[in-house]
Amino acid sequence: MLRPLTVIFSLISATSAFALAPLDTSNQLIISVRDQKLMLLRNGSKVAVYPVSTSMFGLGDAWGRMTTPLGYLAVEKKIGDNVPVGAVFHNRRLTGEVLQPNTPGRDPITTRIIWLRGLEAQNAHAFQRCIYIHGTPEEKKIGQPASYGCIRMKAKDVAELYNQVPIGAVVQIIPDRLPKADKTKPRQEMSGGVVAVTANTTPEAPARISATTLATPPSSSLSVEQMRMAGALAGARQKAKLAQNKRL
Repeated sequence: MLRPLTVIFSLISATSAFALAPLDTSNQLIISVRDQKLMLLRNGSKVAVYPVSTSMFGLGDAWGRMTTPLGYLAVEKKIGDNVPVGAVFHNRRLTGEVLQPNTPGRDPITTRIIWLRGLEAQNAHAFQRCIYIHGTPEEKKIGQPASYGCIRMKAKDVAELYNQVPIGAVVQIIPDRLPKADKTKPRQEMSGGVVAVTANTTPEAPARISATTLATPPSSSLSVEQMRMAGALAGARQKAKLAQNKRL
């Protein structure tokens, strides 16, 4: 049973949910922890899917836990315009070093940094915890949980994604599988990502996605308040699902 809206809004902190960058819901990322994949959506249509790595320490937003937060976030900053693929960052500054994929014994942040800010109470610390989408030289580990909280991508993939995702783009990190695309639409390969030319999400997509306005947004002008409400609904459904699984 759905909770009253007053209860839903009580789940979210207004101060932590407020995003400084204006939200752009025409561009969205959905990151599936179960699939270890990231899907780029534009105006509700799937553009590309990339393999990723979330945290090896599990899920959450607690300080010092090195976990990947769930829920709705937004792209707050982008760092690395036009730097070489494989370029190494330390404290978000270029070191001048450039690494090849799978360089032995090296595990720095490389290529691009897409810095995320949480929109919900459950991910309110994401920006201060420096939760990024970024490149890594440890590409052989992509596709399995291997990070220290961030979302890791192959160097070429994150460079490609960086150019397609604007500041303010909405990011949703979910524990379940990605929503399914229309299999009748043509696909093509693009630098490691699978591009669906005009594929849309289907009615069979997970309820958590289709129940909100974010997976198929009616416009690019959703307010922060609407984002908060959608995020709270998704969080409430996840809690109910976990409680049901425990009872089973």
